Amino acid sequence: MNRTILRLSALTAVLLARAAWGGDSLDGDLAALLRRAGFTGRIESTLTARLGRPVDTGLADLGRLLWFDKLTGLHSDNTCAGCHVPINGFGDTQSIAIGIQNSNVAGPHRAGPRNQRRTPMVINAAFYPALMWNGRFNAPSGDPFDNSKGFLFPPPEGVTRFPPFDPAHPHLLMAQGEMPPTELTEAAGYTGTRGAIDPLFDQFDDGKGSAVPPPDSSGYRNDPIRQAVLDRLNHSPAYRRLFGLSFPQVAAGGTIDFTMFGRAIAEFELTLVFADAPLDRFARGQTGAMTESQKRGAIVFFGRARCDGCHAVAGNANEMFSDFQNHVIGAPQIAPLFGAGKGNVIFDGPGQDEDYGAEQISGDPADRYKFRTAPLRNLALQPAFFHNGSYMRLDDAVRYHLDARKAASGYIAAAAGVAADLTHRLGPIEPVLERLDPLLAQPVDLSREDFADLVEFLRTGLLDERASAGNLCSMIPRSVPSGMPMISFEGCHAADRHPR
Repeated sequence: MNRTILRLSALTAVLLARAAWGGDSLDGDLAALLRRAGFTGRIESTLTARLGRPVDTGLADLGRLLWFDKLTGLHSDNTCAGCHVPINGFGDTQSIAIGIQNSNVAGPHRAGPRNQRRTPMVINAAFYPALMWNGRFNAPSGDPFDNSKGFLFPPPEGVTRFPPFDPAHPHLLMAQGEMPPTELTEAAGYTGTRGAIDPLFDQFDDGKGSAVPPPDSSGYRNDPIRQAVLDRLNHSPAYRRLFGLSFPQVAAGGTIDFTMFGRAIAEFELTLVFADAPLDRFARGQTGAMTESQKRGAIVFFGRARCDGCHAVAGNANEMFSDFQNHVIGAPQIAPLFGAGKGNVIFDGPGQDEDYGAEQISGDPADRYKFRTAPLRNLALQPAFFHNGSYMRLDDAVRYHLDARKAASGYIAAAAGVAADLTHRLGPIEPVLERLDPLLAQPVDLSREDFADLVEFLRTGLLDERASAGNLCSMIPRSVPSGMPMISFEGCHAADRHPR
């Protein structure tokens, strides 16, 4: 009954638009569906007004240098750019991320122990009201630009409230920017810095040079890690000078604090807005911005396939193609091999081959296997799909959504194209499918032509051409202020970029 009502309402909108456009028009059909969905194609132009100020280019450039500098990883073996790679839209090159203890390569040949999930893209995160695959960093107001209710983070952080009338105009990214150096698998490592944070890790030390905190690690705190990172920054003359250019108190002899670090990282992320795809230009009246195939695919997306049921654009979705809510979509559960150097995370479940998703944060079994809806802009830049990269081809990821039960039940990791070390351990799929979201419960029947058009729309109709590898690779600095060796970025060759 609900599907029938939705289809009828979509048909009514199309018929009304056809009358307005003067006939049976592909452009009119699409325009009607976009209006019904609440899509304007103007979200990028709202950034400055919603931020309440222009982006600070000087602070953003400091954030860019920090992004690529391994100084902020306590073992000097990883930085933001190791997982958030320019050539992939500042997203992952892997199905499941490789953070600390890596091979100093960012690209398809990156090696090292894996974490638990794929690193999401950072571009356009300025408009995300919930960050991370389980939405654990979020704005309770539903607006990443609104700190009136604080920004909510899991323990030990809690709610982050910036001072009222803060001239920096607080944003969710400013609070989240303080987190990556404290993440053990991403940057901090498990052994810490001797003398600086040893007491923190002694309670977890297994005597083997690594220390995975137990599930109930209430004694774990992030501040000692932050202090160790600050010690590094404050002992760097180059960074003291650079921070002094943006923060007068540092120029006057004061110390760099972690809010400054978070703000610099966030300011760089605010420059990574690429939300002017062919669909946006079409919505603004440039009907020639899209190909016929892209238009037909968009009509399938917003019409019969009802993809925007989860991949929403209206309201707090900020035209990012995500409702930013957690759902069970039934993605196959893949996990790294056991053993030294294979993985840095103990997976969930009796076989340690599952990911319980949002339950890890809420503690509520009703949240098991739930993950935040993935935003779809610039999807073509991703080498893998779903929270764990269990599919490596966009066609397969789209086909999965059309009949999730069938696809998940017949999943073969090797056939999906994932790396060899992720093809040996599959978690059980039956308990996942028992919780499958009703929006995916019934298969969607598309013709071969409709399917091809839908994939084309997702691949190119939502792609902002400015997010090209050449443009994003140009953000890699020639060197970093610490003087540490740079990560090697596969695909970002000298001929393709002009480093700054």
